[in-house]
Amino acid sequence: MSAIIFAVVSVTIIGIICAVMLAFASKVMAVEENERFPEVRNCLPGANCGACGFAGCDGYAHALVEGGTKTNLCVPGADGVSKKLSEVLGVAFEDVVEKVAVIHCHGDCKATSDKLEYRGIESCRAAKLLYGGKGTCTFGCLGLGDCAKACPNGAICLENGIAHVNPRLCTGCGICATACPNGLITTVPATVKTAVYCGNTDKGALTRQACSRGCIGCKKCEKACPAGAITVVDNLAHIDYAKCTSCGLCAEACVTGSISSRISQI
Repeated sequence: MSAIIFAVVSVTIIGIICAVMLAFASKVMAVEENERFPEVRNCLPGANCGACGFAGCDGYAHALVEGGTKTNLCVPGADGVSKKLSEVLGVAFEDVVEKVAVIHCHGDCKATSDKLEYRGIESCRAAKLLYGGKGTCTFGCLGLGDCAKACPNGAICLENGIAHVNPRLCTGCGICATACPNGLITTVPATVKTAVYCGNTDKGALTRQACSRGCIGCKKCEKACPAGAITVVDNLAHIDYAKCTSCGLCAEACVTGSISSRISQI
């Protein structure tokens, strides 16, 4: 009995000593928080998407209170958040460049076909592990909606076997881009009207076998662009939006329809 009492007393004393040490350490080693941090953090939407270039909203808020960081980096928050931040921090308002997600694939069920019947987890990442997915084009949209599940705004839906973005609901946070195992999604300025809806880097003949709307690297778009905004690299057209004037001539020249002059897929 005495042994049990001794053990209980010993454990209690050790616990008290540890508690005192932890309390002391929390005071001595505490990191002082900038008093403006809570106010700045409350201005942010809490999406934690990383579109600002920082590790979530907390990281961006810390960078803002430390100074030297622009207030217009929160894409999902748009101008409203930028205005609040400028008022709290006492700096000039900076306009936010609104963005929208683009899924670089037009290979729906009318343009391509399946090479196998997939029966497994309803996940693009899972399907990709099985011969690159069920479709004949291993570069295209896998069509199981990982991006739609990840989107916090319900801006993505599945239709005719591929994902589509509703630009009216999209905030350009980029969370869907990290969810796509084929890397088919990027965010572009909302003012942009033209995009390449293909990610296939195979040679033209192989691309045509996989999808009738795939880019075949013919360079007709490159030659048609008066601003020199399009280049074909690795058999795939790429648009430099710093040069693009959204004239739409590249879309008119595209023989497969892989380039569209409107970013609105539904």
